[in-house]
Amino acid sequence: MSERRSPTIRRRRLGAELRRQREAAGVTIETVAEQLECSASKISRIETGHTTATPRDVRDMLRIYGVVGAESDELVQIAREARQKGWWHPYSTVLVGAYVGLEAAASSIRAYEQQVVPGLLETEEYAGAMIRAARPDFTAEQVEQRVRVRLGRQSLLTQDDPVDLWVVLDEAVLSRPVGGDAVMRGQLKRLVEIAELPNVTLQVLPFEVGAHAGMDGTFTILSFPEPSDPDVVYAENATGGLFLEKSDELQKYSFIFDHIRAAAIRPEESIAHIAKLAEEPLWKWRPRSSPWT
Repeated sequence: MSERRSPTIRRRRLGAELRRQREAAGVTIETVAEQLECSASKISRIETGHTTATPRDVRDMLRIYGVVGAESDELVQIAREARQKGWWHPYSTVLVGAYVGLEAAASSIRAYEQQVVPGLLETEEYAGAMIRAARPDFTAEQVEQRVRVRLGRQSLLTQDDPVDLWVVLDEAVLSRPVGGDAVMRGQLKRLVEIAELPNVTLQVLPFEVGAHAGMDGTFTILSFPEPSDPDVVYAENATGGLFLEKSDELQKYSFIFDHIRAAAIRPEESIAHIAKLAEEPLWKWRPRSSPWT
């Protein structure tokens, strides 16, 4: 199995190893910062993967820790690779590149969505309609860029080493005709088709369930093939999103996802339900002009 190469995950892995080496050497962040003539916050950001370390920075840090030879050379090489730009970089002005980088490196993705179809499953027409509605401040070019990125990301599902995707969709996602009747019907049919992939599992959380464990909002759990790369939770919001990496946070969201998928209808029944909605959509049951009484 070939490893997906992502600058984001490389940065994260490198930072964790540098922190491990520093702690093993009994050196404080302040000491490293003093010797490298930089701020302690820079060292901290490098160790958490939030900023890129130059190969020279890494070599100097390892020298302080007494790490030389092949082990040092390997980490310096990772630093070089961590500086390479991901394929999404040209679109960084309209996309949170960090999420795409982590997504590209993930071996499995578990997601709960309350309002819209996740980007990995969207049709081009649905994606365009959704982005235009959600971001009325975007220019036509910005919308087009985001759509291109979403369609490009979808190769993760069909490449030689595809990501395992498990998505639970709230029934509200299937009930809102984003883009109008034809666009939404096409999107529902797309969900049925993509669910045939062996690495994709779709479930529907029906309205009749009532209150449930995911009421607090949409989230995605990203898991990685390397044991040294812990899971990441991404909670999306209007300004981008929030990454959660603490052990107790990961346990909480895994617990929530397990409860959500247990409450949802089974995958085969979910697909049959989506296929039926494509023919008899929920938004057709009540004319738009009908009063809500």
